[in-house]
Amino acid sequence: MATSVSREGQLNLNGTIPEPHTEKLTDLPTELLEYILCFPALKHVDVCNVSCCCKRLHDVCHGSGKVWGNQYKLRWPRLQRFYRQNESCDWLREYKTRHRVGIQIRRTVESISKRFFTEVPCVGQVLGDSFAEIESLGMPGHFCEDELLFILNSDKRKNLTLKYYAKKILYFLRQQNILRSLKSFLEQPAEQQLALEGAVLVDQYCNPLADVTLDGISLQLDEIREKVKKMLRIKNPSHPSLRALPGDGVLEDLELQRQVLCALNTVLYEQLQYKGNECDYYNPLNSYIHQVLLRRTGIPISLSVLYMTLAWRLGVQLEPVNFPNHFLLRWSQRPRGSQDIYDFVYIDAFGKGKQLTAKECEYLIGHQVTADYYSSISTTEVLLRMVGNLLNIGKRGEGNEKSYQLLRDSLDLYLTINPDNVQYLLLQARLYFHLGIWPEKVLDILQHIQALDPSQHGAVGYLVQHTLEHIQHKKHPVTPEVKRRGAPEHLEVQYSVGLIMKHKRSGYNCVIYGWDPKCTMSQEWITTMRVHQLSSGANQPFYNVLVQDGTCRYAAQENLEPHSSPLEIGHPEVGRYFSEFAETHYVANEELQTRYPEDMGETLGAVQELYHRLSPASESQTEAAAAERNSH
Repeated sequence: MATSVSREGQLNLNGTIPEPHTEKLTDLPTELLEYILCFPALKHVDVCNVSCCCKRLHDVCHGSGKVWGNQYKLRWPRLQRFYRQNESCDWLREYKTRHRVGIQIRRTVESISKRFFTEVPCVGQVLGDSFAEIESLGMPGHFCEDELLFILNSDKRKNLTLKYYAKKILYFLRQQNILRSLKSFLEQPAEQQLALEGAVLVDQYCNPLADVTLDGISLQLDEIREKVKKMLRIKNPSHPSLRALPGDGVLEDLELQRQVLCALNTVLYEQLQYKGNECDYYNPLNSYIHQVLLRRTGIPISLSVLYMTLAWRLGVQLEPVNFPNHFLLRWSQRPRGSQDIYDFVYIDAFGKGKQLTAKECEYLIGHQVTADYYSSISTTEVLLRMVGNLLNIGKRGEGNEKSYQLLRDSLDLYLTINPDNVQYLLLQARLYFHLGIWPEKVLDILQHIQALDPSQHGAVGYLVQHTLEHIQHKKHPVTPEVKRRGAPEHLEVQYSVGLIMKHKRSGYNCVIYGWDPKCTMSQEWITTMRVHQLSSGANQPFYNVLVQDGTCRYAAQENLEPHSSPLEIGHPEVGRYFSEFAETHYVANEELQTRYPEDMGETLGAVQELYHRLSPASESQTEAAAAERNSH
């Protein structure tokens, strides 16, 4: 780039014509060159090419770090919060490191499908191995998280398999970090452990993909506190809580405390309409603090944590009470240190902040209890009860993926807080064994149980024997069956994997991910599901389908029909089997195509015949697939 700055043909004083004077790009000031190279349209490849032109441009690109800092911020905006403003940093090195991590993470995620697909459902072991691979990179955890989020936020309907495993690794990765935070929390002195912080950690562990932070929850509580102050100001403009900052101390005067609690009840239960969830008590959302704030409904313990935190921020100290079947708070009416249960008023946060005497508390549960149940408990005990509630919900579940995940998460949390609970260690070992995940981990758990309680030898021995058999079986995996539509025994199979179907009787929408020429379920299942009442009974093709409601079902051919208006199936396992949603059907991923090598052509042909909406490219694929079928 050059610009002439003299007029051609113009004479000098001595009568001669001077040589044209030109100004090059490299003659521009460094600040201006940096400004040009920070233009958003330029990518890292462009900067690399410019820096190779000459020493001057190389020095500008790499000198102050401004150019590569700009590239880094444009490429990974989510990572800016990990750097202080105006921080001196080798941005080129940071860029290279983050770029390299991204490539390695993607390779790891891409490799999981081949390892996991044939291992039903050995996800714990595979994710554990993958997590170890990621940790071995020795890179900051936020680099790994950012790449996984980048994968998840890419084109919604494509790369479904890649997203499926990226989501699982991110879930696993965040949970490991949260467990570390929980362990650090539990190591703090008891008086420094705040119930709200512990409850947020429980929430984060069970919802690792949600945007839940202690700061975010605290800000929401601050907004409620300001509403309470506004109410207080109306009733008592000189109330000390209006001036005090949170944590500045406890109000000593009972009447002042009563005014705070009265204002708190008015704001929480009348203005904001918080309530106990009596209709859907066993919904796990009632235990997650961010959901309680969002839905303004909860169970006694979650509402008590919010109530107690707000009261403390307004100068009133309340204590948690592990009352059976109904968590309560207690408010001292006497000088501190009294342990007489009649020296306290008991607050039912589930019952709109109602204040009860010790005797009235027993009416809540319908029977008498000993004085021990009126004692205050530690934050650790609060968390154990909160997690115990989630555990019981998981046990009450329907045995689907969602309830198993809740059971696993709550067991992990409970055993982090109380690692020597034999009952729950045994439950964890049985759950892992039942799901067929992480057999080596099962052996570690069983060894720990045996050391804690030798009387469990019988149960432990049984599980050890069968776990060892499972490990031995894994060393000699069975090659999965390949099902070809052209085989004589498969001639009655009408539908193929990837087709979106509707169940004629139940009305649910689903996608086919597998099929059998005849029903392969047990006689007990066949009887229970009344298969004999079907016109063809069990002697007809049956299909494995992912249903819109998140369940997996086994449906008879006569009960299925192609959907008149194909739609995406919002099932969490879709990505395990399919790589893309193509408007009218799902495209089987490489692993599923290996199992059903002739189904893709069949699906494309069926879609063209049913919906007549295929693009020219898809039509050519259909013709090629049809030609392939005809050649067999």
